[in-house]
Amino acid sequence: MDLNNGLAMDVDVENFGTCLTSFIDDGTVESHRYFLARRTMLEMLKDRGFAIPNSEIDTTLLEFREKYGQRPDIDRLRISAMHRTDLTNKVLVIFCGPTAVKVNVIRSILTQIMNKESLSRLILVIQNQMTNPAMKAVELCSFKVEIFQITDLLVNSTKQVLKPRHELLNDAEKEKLLKKYNLEEKQLPRMSQKDAIARYYGLEKGQVVKVTYSSEIIETHVTYRCVW
Repeated sequence: MDLNNGLAMDVDVENFGTCLTSFIDDGTVESHRYFLARRTMLEMLKDRGFAIPNSEIDTTLLEFREKYGQRPDIDRLRISAMHRTDLTNKVLVIFCGPTAVKVNVIRSILTQIMNKESLSRLILVIQNQMTNPAMKAVELCSFKVEIFQITDLLVNSTKQVLKPRHELLNDAEKEKLLKKYNLEEKQLPRMSQKDAIARYYGLEKGQVVKVTYSSEIIETHVTYRCVW
């Protein structure tokens, strides 16, 4: 029996176990969920053209927990940003708690906004259902309100390698496209406003996106879709 070989195996197992422990997350699931959802939201806003510093997006989980704690105060997670090219376009992102979002919660949020904020768009990140009275209160807002479940933000699906690239056309580019192919808007392939990509970019009805498919297997393929 080779004792030296046996000793070497013991050492390797010990080192292997030490390596595995480096992947163990000793923090709370709650803080991890908020970290992932907030990072995706920051990436989303940047992709929409809002002024989001890369340093915010690149914040690590450890840095996030050092700043917000293991059980973050949701009020501190708010994000407020201006559009890079349109200074009248301001967005506010508010994270809601784990309980059902009732009308009194919405009224409280709207009261705070009316007193302090001048917004073009409000995004609510919820973790539970929203009651019908709360939904009706949202629909009466004078600005656009978007609602995302936190579970939909834990992974940024647009960053997947196999996902086609989407580019929003401006009004001039849209008209040029329609004129080039002698088309009417209704003749373009459609994309539902409820589509995950449309929701990610905050697309409105009538807007047109250029969709580029490419991979090592197939050649680059381009199509256009109109949001409806």
